[in-house]
Amino acid sequence: MNHDFDLSAVEEEIANCMRCGNCQATCPYYQETGFESSVARGKIALAKSVLQGKIKYTPTLAERFECLTCYACNATCPCGIQIDKIFLAARAVMVRNGGSPAFKKLMAAALKNQGLLDLGLKTAALAKGLLFQPHPSGGLSPRFPLGLDLRRVVPSLSPKTFRDGMRESVTVPGAKSKVAFFTGCLVNYVYPSTGRAVVEILTKSGVSVLIPWKQHCCAAPLALNGVMDVAEQMARSQIDLFSGLDVDAVVVACGTCGESFKKKYVELLDGAPGYAGKARELAAKTCDIADFAWNVAPFNRQLLKELAMRVTYHEPCHLGRGLGVTKEPLEIIRTIPGLDFVPLREPERCCGNAGSFSFTHYDISYNILKHKLADISGTGADAVVTGCSACRMQLEDGFAQEGLGKRVFHTAELLAMSLK
Repeated sequence: MNHDFDLSAVEEEIANCMRCGNCQATCPYYQETGFESSVARGKIALAKSVLQGKIKYTPTLAERFECLTCYACNATCPCGIQIDKIFLAARAVMVRNGGSPAFKKLMAAALKNQGLLDLGLKTAALAKGLLFQPHPSGGLSPRFPLGLDLRRVVPSLSPKTFRDGMRESVTVPGAKSKVAFFTGCLVNYVYPSTGRAVVEILTKSGVSVLIPWKQHCCAAPLALNGVMDVAEQMARSQIDLFSGLDVDAVVVACGTCGESFKKKYVELLDGAPGYAGKARELAAKTCDIADFAWNVAPFNRQLLKELAMRVTYHEPCHLGRGLGVTKEPLEIIRTIPGLDFVPLREPERCCGNAGSFSFTHYDISYNILKHKLADISGTGADAVVTGCSACRMQLEDGFAQEGLGKRVFHTAELLAMSLK
């Protein structure tokens, strides 16, 4: 196990906190609860006590380290503390000390076994009539808890996954480059239209695409929840697969997946013989689709057709603050003729999804979402563009429940619509 995920490894970060409270102003979790233990400096104080052996693991303590990992506190910390690393180390300690709830154990079992995950989700897609009921918005609501709040509205699982519907290699005659496409779970199982849009953008830009069938979950849901041993195994597996490919880049369509390839694998495998170097090489080759389409293999602007609609843009936390991909999606949107783009007041504000957080803390998650919904409504936009499928699910849930009648598109889908 990589000891970078022990609290002792972040002792200096913990000591650097001067308890100024700047994190209070930006933490969406704290703004909903008002509890000191919900904000960064409160969690850092708890981490310090755990490090010093003053307090031991309890389920209540583990709950105090819940966090959206939106990086808003990192961005505003005047001391430059990497606050998320403290939280992740604390979570890893809790898990190693027996603090992994049943939900996280189930998640680890499902995500580390791609065959099991594939079977489970395909079965759920076929049995959706038994498990879910139609919602007036066109989505589905669970008939039974199923780990989901009964109020929740979810998109229908695709009966045919994206990877099932694609050739493993899409070759462009005279291609100027070749990339591997890491689809991620949500694009593969829930939003195959996003995957098809990515392939269309790439091929129309003269890029051949390889879609490795043996790819699996990026392991972010496990790493972010402190299940580091399984996350490390999955990181090694991905590196074994993608490092052996003769490609110029690895393209992703999700900020969280991109972070795994560009940052988390490097951290997880730091010092690991045979893997540390490969992790850094893979990180250097990984690129979000918006960044790739704008900076690396620019699409032909002469092919763009007019799209008559008013749109706004929600910036995913892991894509913006995490990967630094902030201007490229906006440049793409502004380039498409006919679009009326109205920016949000707070485009970078977290939508509240945060992966498993929206399952385990649905009420808080939805209250955070309400701020985003109000901001979107104020623009008068017909649709919201974003670069994260998890954010998309969260926004679609809110639109359905509030009866707002708005659509959500991945940036790649919007661009592909104009390229047709």
